[in-house]
Amino acid sequence: MPSPEIRPPLPPFTRETAIQKVRQAEDGWNSRDPARVALVYSPDTRWRNRSEFLSGREEVRAFLARKWAKELDYRLIKELWAFEGNRIAVRFAYEWHDDSGNWFRSYGNENWEFGEDGLMKRRHASINDLPIKESERKFHWPLGRRPDDHPRLSELGL
Repeated sequence: MPSPEIRPPLPPFTRETAIQKVRQAEDGWNSRDPARVALVYSPDTRWRNRSEFLSGREEVRAFLARKWAKELDYRLIKELWAFEGNRIAVRFAYEWHDDSGNWFRSYGNENWEFGEDGLMKRRHASINDLPIKESERKFHWPLGRRPDDHPRLSELGL
């Protein structure tokens, strides 16, 4: 049975609505609020994140809580790569540090599939971590939503 929840924009996506969906995802993840972020995924969502396979919204919420307890001062930028129908591909980079103060920039690609209700049914992510010096950081906005005037990945040469 489809979820009574609706998360516009809905598929099929146009370039404009795909970009809007990507920014909504970026904003949600930059909130670092596992309960809020998990609500954009269908109750029966299926994920592959690195080598972890998740099933269902509750597993996603628990995963995100673990992630943001480890990845401190997390700041993310997502950028549309491609879209068609109910699918969107994005590339992303995020910066974070561990509890020892070691900084990283994590790069990756995600493939998303949405239901008619606009909830994400599938997410496949491939991610690599690059150790960086704090002086090499590029994401300096206050924690939370990336300001509209902050450069995107392409503008940063990432």
